[in-house]
Amino acid sequence: MTKVKVAIIGSGNIGTDLMIKIMRTSDILEMGAMVGVDPASDGLARADRLGVAITSDGIEGLQKLSVWDDIKIVFDATSAYAHKHHDEVCRAAGKVIVDLTPAAIGPYTVPVVNMEANLDQPNVNMVTCGGQATIPIVAAVSKVAKVHYAEIIASISSKSAGPGTRANIDEFTETTRRAIEEVGGAGKGKAIIILNPAEPPLLMRDTVFTLCEMADEAEIEKSIEDMVAQVQSYVPGYRLKQKVQFERFGSNNPLKIPGYGEFEGIKTSVYLEVEGAAHYLPAYAGNLDIMTSAAMGTGEKIATLKFGAAA
Repeated sequence: MTKVKVAIIGSGNIGTDLMIKIMRTSDILEMGAMVGVDPASDGLARADRLGVAITSDGIEGLQKLSVWDDIKIVFDATSAYAHKHHDEVCRAAGKVIVDLTPAAIGPYTVPVVNMEANLDQPNVNMVTCGGQATIPIVAAVSKVAKVHYAEIIASISSKSAGPGTRANIDEFTETTRRAIEEVGGAGKGKAIIILNPAEPPLLMRDTVFTLCEMADEAEIEKSIEDMVAQVQSYVPGYRLKQKVQFERFGSNNPLKIPGYGEFEGIKTSVYLEVEGAAHYLPAYAGNLDIMTSAAMGTGEKIATLKFGAAA
C-alpha cells in the first residue's frame, strides 16, 4: 500500500473533521501534520493524541517539522485572507494545495462536475459548502437546457459555523456566485447564506432555483436525480427533500423580473438536505461534511494521478 502524506492547516471544525475523515476512511492519504495557531485548540490536541505531528506556529511551524519534505498535498482550512500566504509558501515548495477557503486563487472544483479538468493545477479551490451542495444541481439543469439565472440559498445550523466560516461570509456569497456561473453554467448567479440559530440544530438545507430555456421536464428531473446519486457516492447524507418542481412561463404568461424584463422558459425548484457523517461533529453539520468529503475525494484523485498513490 502506497499512501501520500498530507498536512492540514487549520485546526478548527473543518480541519479537524477532515483529519478524522482521512484517518478513518482513506486508503490513499496519510496524515503527516496538523497545523494551527491556537496551542489550546481541540484539533491540535486530538491530532497529538492520534500520533500526528502538530504545530501551533502556522505554516512557518509546518516548514520546521521533519515531515515537511515528505508532504505532497496541503489542505487549507483557515481563511481567505490567510490562504494567500499559504499558497505562496506551498507553491514555492512544490506542494499541491487543496483550498477549503473562499479565496479562490486556484480554479473552482466541484468533484462531480469538473474535478478531472483541474487535477494538474498546483492549487484547487473547493468553492464553499453551499457551492458544493448546489452547483451540481445547476450543472445538471445546464446539461439539458441553457440556464439564464440560478439562485441558491444555503441554510446551516449556527452551531456548525465556526469563527472561520463567520469571518468569510462576504467571500462565501461572492465565491459561490461566481462558481454558479463558471462551473454550474448559469448566465447569472446569486448566493445567499443563512445561519439558523434553531434549537435543536437543524440539518443543512439548500434551495436551488434556476430559470432555463424550454426543455423536457422529465429530462431535467432525471439529470438532477442522476447528479444527486453521484454526490451521494461521497456524501451519503446528501438527498432531495422532495420532488423537483417546475413552472412554465410562455408568451401568454411570462415571468416578469424587475431589472430583467419578461422571461419565457422553465423555473426549476430543487430542495436539498445534507446530513453529515458525524466523523467529528454532529450530523447536523452537513455543511462541513460536504466540504471535507469533496476535499478528501479531490486530494485522493490528485494523489493517485499525480503522485502514484495506490490502495
